[in-house]
Amino acid sequence: MLTIALCDDEIQQRMALEALVQEYLQTRPLLQGQVTAFADGQTLLEQVRAHGGFDLYLMDIIMPGLSGVDTGARLRAMGDGGEIIFLTLSNDYAAESYGVGAFYYLLKPVEQEQLFDVLDRAADKLLRRHKEGIMVTTRGGSRYLLLEHILYVERVGRFMRYYCTDGIVDSLTIRMAFREMAAPLLADARFYLCGASFVLNFQHVVGVQERAALLDNGKQVLLPRAAAAAFKNAWGKYWLEVKH
Repeated sequence: MLTIALCDDEIQQRMALEALVQEYLQTRPLLQGQVTAFADGQTLLEQVRAHGGFDLYLMDIIMPGLSGVDTGARLRAMGDGGEIIFLTLSNDYAAESYGVGAFYYLLKPVEQEQLFDVLDRAADKLLRRHKEGIMVTTRGGSRYLLLEHILYVERVGRFMRYYCTDGIVDSLTIRMAFREMAAPLLADARFYLCGASFVLNFQHVVGVQERAALLDNGKQVLLPRAAAAAFKNAWGKYWLEVKH
């Protein structure tokens, strides 16, 4: 299920956009989707805090109160990695929109063909992300762990411990360096080697306070003292530059 949030303060434009997105979903029967519309960024953020984020956001940039860019920045600060498509009447905000890792920037009035093309590309990227994972050999057999579900990984004794959104998974005894074992994770821009035997997923980090990485599940992970500053810089760069 692809969850889509629309945010535009002008009711007519919001209704027109919702109709277009619903038409898009109807023409893609294999792509199941759910659309939720919001009149302002604050209400959208409150929904995300209470019930979790969306896969895709389509937001007007120029809105009273929180602008679309401000809303996008707050989503990123919350650790939300959903794709963002900005819509606006002016191209003056293009640079700002990509500053929050926007997937695309569309000028109003939005043309159906162009919107459908952008939605196709965003949906393809999201579906691939939802399927990407690694195989881990455990005492109970092989486990396929989705990358987006992995919070962090550390070496514990002679095995690797994977802290996931749905529990902890321990590998069998490893017979090579931790960095080599973690190579499939480190090939993905979301993961960062922090110290000799510790890997964190930027996607789940919502803040860094001194030596503590704050995760989106409310927990804190203590960073190696020598690596904390570099981690904070890399985390900030990820949200600013990586197009999720």
